[in-house]
Amino acid sequence: MDDGITVRDPVSAPDATGRPRRITRRFPLFTRDTARPEGGGRAAARDAPAPARQWPVLGVVVLVGVGLLLTGLDVFRWGLVLVGAALLMGAALRWVVPDVGMLAVRSRFTDIATYGVLGTAIVMLSLMAQPDAPLKIPFLNDLLHFTVSS
Repeated sequence: MDDGITVRDPVSAPDATGRPRRITRRFPLFTRDTARPEGGGRAAARDAPAPARQWPVLGVVVLVGVGLLLTGLDVFRWGLVLVGAALLMGAALRWVVPDVGMLAVRSRFTDIATYGVLGTAIVMLSLMAQPDAPLKIPFLNDLLHFTVSS
């Protein structure tokens, strides 16, 4: 049965109109659209108001805002601890809550790793800042003095 369709190679298949189209596992040269990251759905039902649908990212943004306000009011250490804690809360929400709305930026693993590493670094550095640092890590202090004095 010859219907005039020629299959060029084993990885081509007819499309909806019957013309052969190459189906490959390679990514296209130009991206035409992007997939929403897993967990990027609404955090509440469609009929809920916008703030309720995006409560995870709003919670993180509000905590970061309060932390920056404290930092601006010259309570820099605890303001920055609050900023780092907000990022750690974002990592925890991304891990636990299935749909976190706009808090989902990339894959779940990448988001958790990014929020977790940045949040931990901000908390650690703010607790180690002088004067009167409540957290002292000797090898980091020695490393800093070694790099500055050389």
